[in-house]
Amino acid sequence: MDRIIVSPEMIALVGPGMATPANDMGLTTAFILGFGAVGQAASVRLVYQPSQDDLNEDQGSRLILLLSPDACVRVADGDVALMPGVAYYLPAPLRAIALAIRDCSLHDAAAIPYRLAKSIELFCDLLRVGREDGYVPIGQDALLSRADSERLLAARRLIEDRWAEKLTLDGIARACGLNRAKLTRGFRDMFGCTVADAITTQRLDRAGAMLLATELPVSSVGYRCGYLNNASFTRAFARHFGVAPTQYRAHRLAA
Repeated sequence: MDRIIVSPEMIALVGPGMATPANDMGLTTAFILGFGAVGQAASVRLVYQPSQDDLNEDQGSRLILLLSPDACVRVADGDVALMPGVAYYLPAPLRAIALAIRDCSLHDAAAIPYRLAKSIELFCDLLRVGREDGYVPIGQDALLSRADSERLLAARRLIEDRWAEKLTLDGIARACGLNRAKLTRGFRDMFGCTVADAITTQRLDRAGAMLLATELPVSSVGYRCGYLNNASFTRAFARHFGVAPTQYRAHRLAA
């Protein structure tokens, strides 16, 4: 692989062949980009403390950015907006930058600064897209298209925005342009939980926040979060947080 030393905090590796970690230089964060092929989407994956196996899972043509954690936090102005180890669709504009680095045909005196600058641009845009637009995870189901993945992401956002409403599988599926079967299978594949689990988690997390931020009775908090029965709210809350709502409020406020 070609090795582009961008700075003491960043190295770009591009092309086919074996890649080796740069842990000895403190570059313990890696963005691994696959260019895609017929029937295979271009992808990006974030890996912390990458091993040689992580970097060489695919020895075909790819681009790897090895970075120091400090550089990522500084440029991202906070946490990096990708879940470690999860493969995401690589947006076309970012793939174009990566291809420009890989396929640069300039002579050495021009190619070195060009590829260095493009590597910095790619790094900054990887973080910007995560912060502004978000990435679409690639589902494990090979039949799940990018369009369906985006619809599933819309379903997750709908649950986050409308958690207090009476949500049904059919209603969510219609709102996001999916059929019920694809919603249920795809949601579990992409997010590792059922639609019902996602709704429950959202409601109980909001209930926990409401218990700490208000003086509402526990039963009123449960009602506002979609539980008509105080006993069922208490059971669900205890399963989620490990303690009953009254204990949760008392312990957190006393801490």
